[in-house]
Amino acid sequence: MNTDSHHPDIPSKESEGAKRASRSSTRSRWIVSTLLFLICIIGVGFLWFHWVQRKETTSSGAKTVSGVAVTTSLAREGDMGVYINALGTVIPVHTVTVKTRVDGELMAVYYREGQTVTKDELLAEIDPHPFQASVLEAQGQLARDEALLNNALIDLARYKSSYEERAVPEQQFATQQAEVNEYRGIVKLDQGNLDSAQVQLGYTQVRAPISGLVGLRPIDAGNIVHSTDSNGLLVITQLQPISVEFSVAEGDLSQIVGQKKEWHEFRVDAFDQNWRAKLAEGRLLAIDNQIDTSTGTVKLRAEFPNSNRALFPNQFVNVRLLVRTLRNVTIVPTAAIQRTAQGVLVYIVRSDQTVQHKNVTVTATTGPLSAVKGVSPGDTVVTSGFDGLQDGAKVLPTPSGAQPVLSNTDDDSGSEQGQPPQQASQTGQDPRGSQ
Repeated sequence: MNTDSHHPDIPSKESEGAKRASRSSTRSRWIVSTLLFLICIIGVGFLWFHWVQRKETTSSGAKTVSGVAVTTSLAREGDMGVYINALGTVIPVHTVTVKTRVDGELMAVYYREGQTVTKDELLAEIDPHPFQASVLEAQGQLARDEALLNNALIDLARYKSSYEERAVPEQQFATQQAEVNEYRGIVKLDQGNLDSAQVQLGYTQVRAPISGLVGLRPIDAGNIVHSTDSNGLLVITQLQPISVEFSVAEGDLSQIVGQKKEWHEFRVDAFDQNWRAKLAEGRLLAIDNQIDTSTGTVKLRAEFPNSNRALFPNQFVNVRLLVRTLRNVTIVPTAAIQRTAQGVLVYIVRSDQTVQHKNVTVTATTGPLSAVKGVSPGDTVVTSGFDGLQDGAKVLPTPSGAQPVLSNTDDDSGSEQGQPPQQASQTGQDPRGSQ
């Protein structure tokens, strides 16, 4: 009886658990579906918004930009220099290794390493005592022999008077005359020895033979120095003026020697290794007397005042030699010149903002500038943006150094963004050299 009363409760509990599990599973699937649906809605909305923005930007750009964006520059009239560029080495005009001319102990050094010294400035001193003693000895020898000479002269006068009175034979008078002459020679010898001793004493003071820059000190005070030492006491290098030696191709030599002017009239500029800073300006000094057959070049030497000491011995520099100047030529940026199958040409921007090519003849090129024929001063030439450019094409010109003008509706649309590039001088000078 008790067993039968418990059987109906068991199925009832299992059924209730199954229903609860089913409701939980249904709720989870609904949450996942809802989240996926929201993600899809957000993604579709983002794509639609991006597409609309892109369409508006494209439409706005199509309305604003109505041509090819190019950079332009004005052709101008001026003078341009024709240069020969070369690599040079700074060579001192004078370099002196100062050596001692006497042997002895180096008593004092009066210069500092890296000091600029002037000619005849006292640099070092060698022990003078042995040489002072030699001078004193020579002075004593000279004084003794001068006294003997004076005594011989007195005897000669006495013998001369006696000889005139026939009191002494002629042979005795002649012997006294010879003795006087002998003493005179001895006195001259003594004077020479004294002068030599004084010269040796003067050599104990080492003085600068030239003005210039002193290098590192190779020897210190207290050492014994000799005139035969190979290193010397110091080295002096002259910096002002200074020279630069460089080589040019033999084909360029005719441009130099063919000019009807002196060599010193050729201007030479020295630049740093990157052609950015102009270090010094000088003049051509000399041309070598023969061409190096192994390289096909000839050596030239230029001299620079080097007042700012920008040039230093053995320094490598870029050299620019001005051989002639073209007067009243049309100058355009070198970047504007295009070499195509139709020839050498430039693109001119006309008043209606379209371009037209013009064939030109390049007469000279100096760095970023070129002298040409076929373009008039004041013409606007294209310097960049040549892709797809052809005659009659509409362009959006941008002066060098300014941003493109894409629309003329804004008040500040034509304002410059940044500084314009530095222009070359009327002599055709590379703007890099004006720093």
